Amino acid sequence: MRSTGPTISNRLPRRVRIVDVAPRDGLQNEKAVVPTEVKVGLIDRLTDAGLPAIEATSFVSPRWVPQMADNAQVMAAIRRRPGVRYPVLTPNIKGFEAALAAGADEVAVFVAASETFSQKNINCSISESLERARPVVAAAKTHGVRVRGYISCVLGCPYEGEIAPSAVREVAAALQAMGCYEISLGDTIGTGTPGITRSLIATVAETVPVDTLAGHFHDTYGQAIANVYAAMEAGIATFDSSVAGLGGCPYAKGATGNVATEDLLYLLEGLDIETGVDMTRLRIAGRYISDFLGRPPASRVARALDARQPLPAES
Repeated sequence: MRSTGPTISNRLPRRVRIVDVAPRDGLQNEKAVVPTEVKVGLIDRLTDAGLPAIEATSFVSPRWVPQMADNAQVMAAIRRRPGVRYPVLTPNIKGFEAALAAGADEVAVFVAASETFSQKNINCSISESLERARPVVAAAKTHGVRVRGYISCVLGCPYEGEIAPSAVREVAAALQAMGCYEISLGDTIGTGTPGITRSLIATVAETVPVDTLAGHFHDTYGQAIANVYAAMEAGIATFDSSVAGLGGCPYAKGATGNVATEDLLYLLEGLDIETGVDMTRLRIAGRYISDFLGRPPASRVARALDARQPLPAES
C-alpha cells in the first residue's frame, strides 16, 4: 500500500468549476449510434443547466470512434452561450485543424501515465504521445485556442496495476511546459482511494501548480465522490463529471462511467460550494439522454430525487 504522503491544504474551495464530459467521454462508449440531434439536445440542456464547460465531441478518425463521426455537425448545431466553453478532443494535428474549422475555441490532448495502456489505447509510447501533442499545442497557441491536457490511468492501470505518482508528475510537467492551461488527472479504471488521491496530488503539485490541475474520477469501486472530496482538500477546484453517470473505458474491463454530475453537484451543494449549476435543469438533461438510451441514470442522486421530486415535463 502506498504512503498517503503529505497534504497540501485542508481548506475546501469556495467555488468549483464542473466540466461535463458526457457528450464526448460518456457517449463515445455507446454501441448504438446516437443521432446528432440527440447529442445537440443534450449539450443544449447542459448549457441551460449552467455548466461552465461541456466537452462537446472529439475530432478523431471515425474508424476508431464512429460515434463521434458527426463532430463538425454537432459543433455547428449547438446553441453556444457566452462564457461557456465547449472543448473538443484532438489527438493529432489533423484533428486540430478539423476542430478549428468547426469553430472550436478550446481543445484537449491526451496521454497516459502507463506505457502499456498507451500502447494498447493509442499504439505509441508515452514519449511518442507527448510528441504527437506538441504540434497541436503549438498550432493552438498560434490561433489563440486554449489547450487542456488529459492524463489517463493516474491511479491505476488495467495492465500494470499501480502507477507511481512520480510518473504522473513527469507527464503533467511535460504537458504544462508545452502550454496546456489545465491538466486533468484521470482515474480511468476507478481504483483510486482518497489516501492515494491525496498522495498523487501532493506529488504532482511539486512541479505543477495545484490550481492548474483538475480531477477526473470514474466510479467503478464507488470511490469517486470520496476522491473528489480528498482532491478538494488537496486544493483542486475543477472536476470532470458526466451527467447521468454516462461513460466507461473500453480498454478497462468493468470500468464504469465518470462520477455523475448530479452526485458531484449534490456533494458541493451540501458543502455550500458555489458552482452556478441548477440541479433541476441538470436532472432534465440527465433524464433526456437516459430516456433516449432506454435505461435509468447511473446517478444515485438522480434516482433518489426522481422518486421524491418528479421532474416537470419539458415545454
